[in-house]
Amino acid sequence: MSFVVVLDVGSSSVKGALYDERARLVPGTLVREASPVHHRPDGATEGVPADLVRRAERILDRVLAAAGPRASRVRAVGLDVLAITLCGVDDGGRPLTPLYTYADDRAQEDVTALRRALDAPAVYQRTGCPLHTAYLPARFRWLRRTQPRLFSSVRRWLDAGTLLHRRWFGRDVPMSYSVASWSGLLDRRRLRWDQGLLAVLPLDEGTLPRLADYVAAPRGLSPRFARRWPALAEAPFFLGVGDGAAANVGSGGVDPRRLALTVGTTGALRVVLPGADPDVPPGLWAYRVGARETLLGGAFSEGGSVYAWERDTLRLPPPARIEAGLRRLLPDGHGLTVLPFVAGERSPGFAPGARACIAGLTSATTPLQILQASLEAVCYRFALVARLLRPHLAARYDIVASGGALAQSPYWVQLMADVLEHPVLVSREPELTSRGTAILAWRGLGEWAALDEVTLKLPRACVPQPRRSEVYRAAIERQQRLYERVIGGSAPGSTKAASPSA
Repeated sequence: MSFVVVLDVGSSSVKGALYDERARLVPGTLVREASPVHHRPDGATEGVPADLVRRAERILDRVLAAAGPRASRVRAVGLDVLAITLCGVDDGGRPLTPLYTYADDRAQEDVTALRRALDAPAVYQRTGCPLHTAYLPARFRWLRRTQPRLFSSVRRWLDAGTLLHRRWFGRDVPMSYSVASWSGLLDRRRLRWDQGLLAVLPLDEGTLPRLADYVAAPRGLSPRFARRWPALAEAPFFLGVGDGAAANVGSGGVDPRRLALTVGTTGALRVVLPGADPDVPPGLWAYRVGARETLLGGAFSEGGSVYAWERDTLRLPPPARIEAGLRRLLPDGHGLTVLPFVAGERSPGFAPGARACIAGLTSATTPLQILQASLEAVCYRFALVARLLRPHLAARYDIVASGGALAQSPYWVQLMADVLEHPVLVSREPELTSRGTAILAWRGLGEWAALDEVTLKLPRACVPQPRRSEVYRAAIERQQRLYERVIGGSAPGSTKAASPSA
């Protein structure tokens, strides 16, 4: 039996584990540390690069120690990363800037300026991404505008994966098409940095990483790290892939027959389209898994973060009591309409500066009703994206759900099925993102010919209740009316395109 080591650099934690040839997690090898990414009231969401490096290296130390004698049979290292991150380094690879993340929304002014200067719909189709604070065009413009001296001192821009690989191999390593596709700077059909955007920013292409498929794996650790990890000294380290792409692969969502739904800190709904390169419906994005697969979907800043914020702010009881209380409430019986954008909006409206709103509060409204309305509101955003994805799905398809937020709340799973009006299967696999990264590594090694050689075992589906679905259908329309009044329909992915009456 051979193994691969997987390093999962996510938004809430950095994890590592050993996986066998059937992409099964080896018991006792999963280790984790909290993510070094922090949020500030001014909209900054960033980390200290050195903290990320230290955490990742400790994780590899601990996985190899847990592997014991099996470490000698490690064939490769797979990596997935939260996308997209950005760090500027000097000629020696030393970080000059913080590690900026997709959730940093300080570039709102720059999004507006780029939309005026560019043919925004054409950029959307070339890159698969709207002009938004989550992507790099606005981030680069913001950095150049607010910190010109720092911007001009950067010799290379790296993401979390290329930052780690450069340190471990002592040389520049390409960025994968997968990670680059999350940047909003990749020409997704030509698989090169978008020349029109580089000219407008302006940005020297030489400061960006070279591009390659994730299978272009470097080998030969620098002497320092070869001594630290002798079992990995000559192992291929596959280029990083986007954590969302890995989660899809891990859930078995590798073709139009399976839609992957994730609710962790944030949320996403995605489908893999092998060999396809469709136009992107307004409200969605198109990324890459490998060079041959498009990942079409939508991502949400709202998810478990909404639950956590409201539980803390409203001083709600422990989760078990919350769950029991929610089950006693009538669907949409609170008289509230919620826009759940406590961390801003991505899909489907991509409105810069979007903020949360709760309409309909009275003196009789309870904290639990506010939470219920907010969880329903998050599900409504998923429903809008599901409508946009439906033309790209097979006639018969499954929805496979994963993520810590759903795993801890059977109520939320049933709510999601009722709102989506489709059965929802919840995976019992503990780490679908890491599992997907392991599968991609085995395919990169040539051991797996397809991404679904081993079927993911799933429990019986959670089935929607028609009467509740009818209630939620009307509530979605009500939320849409509030959205148009409060936020408007001028965003690049305006939810008018996904409205029930469209």
